[in-house]
Amino acid sequence: MIGSQQRILTTHVGSLPRDNELTDLLIRREAGEAIDGAVMAAAMDRSVRATVAAQAAAGIDIGNDGEQQRVGFQTYVVERMSGFGGESKRKVGRDFAQVPELIDMFLRRFPKRSKISNAPQAVAEVRYLGTDGIEDEIHRFKAATADATPFAERFMTAPSPGIVATTMQNAYYASHEAYLMALARELRPEYLAIHRAGLILQIDAPDLAMERTMTFQDVSDSEFVSICELHMAAINAAIADIPRERVRLHCCWGNWEGPHIHDIQLATILPVLYQANAGALTIEFANPRHQHEYAALRAQPLPKDWLLIPGVIDTTTNFVEHPEVVARRLLEAVSVVGDRERVIASTDCGFGTFAGREWVAAPIVWHKLQALRRGADIASAHLWG
Repeated sequence: MIGSQQRILTTHVGSLPRDNELTDLLIRREAGEAIDGAVMAAAMDRSVRATVAAQAAAGIDIGNDGEQQRVGFQTYVVERMSGFGGESKRKVGRDFAQVPELIDMFLRRFPKRSKISNAPQAVAEVRYLGTDGIEDEIHRFKAATADATPFAERFMTAPSPGIVATTMQNAYYASHEAYLMALARELRPEYLAIHRAGLILQIDAPDLAMERTMTFQDVSDSEFVSICELHMAAINAAIADIPRERVRLHCCWGNWEGPHIHDIQLATILPVLYQANAGALTIEFANPRHQHEYAALRAQPLPKDWLLIPGVIDTTTNFVEHPEVVARRLLEAVSVVGDRERVIASTDCGFGTFAGREWVAAPIVWHKLQALRRGADIASAHLWG
C-alpha cells in the first residue's frame, strides 16, 4: 500500500452512485426475479467504466469499481453462499428507537431499495459456492482500467465476518462465535481472490463501532469491546495469508443521517482496531458527531507502520465541503500522525452502500470528490511547500 513522498493521495471508502437502470436490476434480482444475464452484464460493464472514468476525472488516486456490481456492501454475499434463507429480525437501532419518525422519513425517502434490516438469515451451515462472482467483478474492473490505468493503486472491498454475522443473523449455529468463525472460513476465498488479483483488500467492518447501537445495544461498553475482539480475531484468521500492507480496515458508526448520540467513542474501540493485521485504517472524521475523535489518536498513536485514511468528506449530506475545510481536516490528521506521507485523504463511508438508498444526489458526489482532491492539493502545498 502506498503513501506519497510528493503530495497527499486521495481515495474513498468504496461504494459510489449506481445509475437507475443498474439499481433497478440489482434490486429485482435480489427479490428473486429472473434477470437476463446479458442485460445485467451490459449494465454492469457500462456502469463500472463510467464510475472509473468519473473517479479519474475527480482526481482520485486510489480507486475501485464503486461496488457497482453489488446490491449492498455486505448483503451481496448471500448470492455467493449457501445456508441462507428466510428473513433476519434485526434489532431497531437506538437512533431509530429513540426517534421513530426517522423510520417513516427514510421509508418515504427510499421507497424502492435493497434489503437492509430484512436480509436473509443463516438457516443451515454456510458454504462459499466458489469464486466465480468475485472473479467476474475483478475481471470487469480490470477491463475498465486496462487501456490506461487512471489510478496509482486499485482496491476492492469485502465485508468482515462480523458485519455479515450481525446483518444476516444466526438461526442455525449454537453460538454467535461458531457462526462468526464459520463465516471467517467461508469468506476467506473472497479475500484471497482480491489479493491474488493484485488489488488492495479493504475489509469493511462497521460492526466494530456501529453494532454498539444495533445488535449489541443492550451490553456494556466493556462487553462490546470483548465482542469486538472476537470479531477482530475472525478477521485476522480470514486474512492470515495476506501481507498486512495489502489490507486496509474500514470502520464506521453507520452511514446514515441520524443523531448518532449513542455512538461509542473511538478511544474505547481503538485498541481493538489496532489488533488488525492491516496496514491502514480508514475511519470517519468528517461527520459532526466524530470530528473531535483525533484526540483518541493523540492519546493512542497510530502504529508506526500504519497509514491513516481519514474521512474528510461527509457521505450523508448534500453540502459540498469547501476545499479549505478539507485541507484543514487533513492538516489536523497529519499533525496527529506526525508524518505527511502516512495520510491519505478519503470519505467517511460509501455513497451507495445499498442500491436505492443514496443520501447524496449522484452529481453532488463528484463535486465532493473534486473538493477532496482540491483540499488535498491545498494541504499538500502547506506540507511540501
